[in-house]
Amino acid sequence: MKHIHIILSFVMLASALSGCAADPIPSMSVTTLTITDGLNRTITLDIPAQRIVSLAPSNTELIYDVGAGSQLVGRDSFSNYPEEANQIQEIGGSMGQYNYEAITALQPDLVLAAEINTPEQVRSLETLGLTVYYLANPLDFDGLYENIRIVGQLSGHEPEAETLAGNLEARVREVQVDLAGATTSPTVYYELDATDPAQPYTLGSGTFGDYLISMAGGTNIGATIGKGWVQVSSEQILQSDPELILLGDVYSGVNPESLAARPGWDVLSAVRNGRVVPFNDDLMSRPTARLVDGLEALALLLHPEGFQD
Repeated sequence: MKHIHIILSFVMLASALSGCAADPIPSMSVTTLTITDGLNRTITLDIPAQRIVSLAPSNTELIYDVGAGSQLVGRDSFSNYPEEANQIQEIGGSMGQYNYEAITALQPDLVLAAEINTPEQVRSLETLGLTVYYLANPLDFDGLYENIRIVGQLSGHEPEAETLAGNLEARVREVQVDLAGATTSPTVYYELDATDPAQPYTLGSGTFGDYLISMAGGTNIGATIGKGWVQVSSEQILQSDPELILLGDVYSGVNPESLAARPGWDVLSAVRNGRVVPFNDDLMSRPTARLVDGLEALALLLHPEGFQD
């Protein structure tokens, strides 16, 4: 009889546990996710990822954007935003070289790569037994919202990611409303790299910066020169005569005065009208929530009349 009572107790316990099976799973419970990344690779991983290594500044920002900063255990050398990212262990990245030994020692359950990383680097990390998700750069704001949602899904912060995406979308719509009455499209020259002042680099077509300038109600003169980062001659700049010049080059020390001192550049409309403006390139080049900050700043520069109230 004693054995029968024990057996009945186990049956009752199993029945009670079975009744609880329908209860909601806590949001941070680990589940398995199968997802396709930006290299069209099928990735299977346990989510939420609790130990994340970021290989790019944009990924680091996105991790913090969705509220997963406490899950970041390693970041590349150029991840400098937000400020608390500087406290996270560096794993290399200068000249495209990463410390694979340091990455492995961190025991990440997810390595988040970006378009600055090569497929070869992704394969090298996978051969070490690491799970790597390659996050492709967005081509427009819809792509940015999707990337935010993906990072939220991978890190277990889907509600925060959804809220952020919605807020950003609302801000973009507000800019579009403010620009609805604009009747002009000022020409813009965006300087990326003036290591050679006679042939500096600018934003061509197909870049997010070109997309932002257009959305902000401007015309990017680099779009007619080529795709991606393109070199432009002084003659092309003088011929285009941009109405606004934005200095996104933070490394060469270029400022409005030194730009105006280049041979022949003093006659440019932007120079004569004091429309040469330093601009934080992170707001143009890093595919994070701050791209909306970049859009708002550009729209204000190009069409201040639309933001009078």
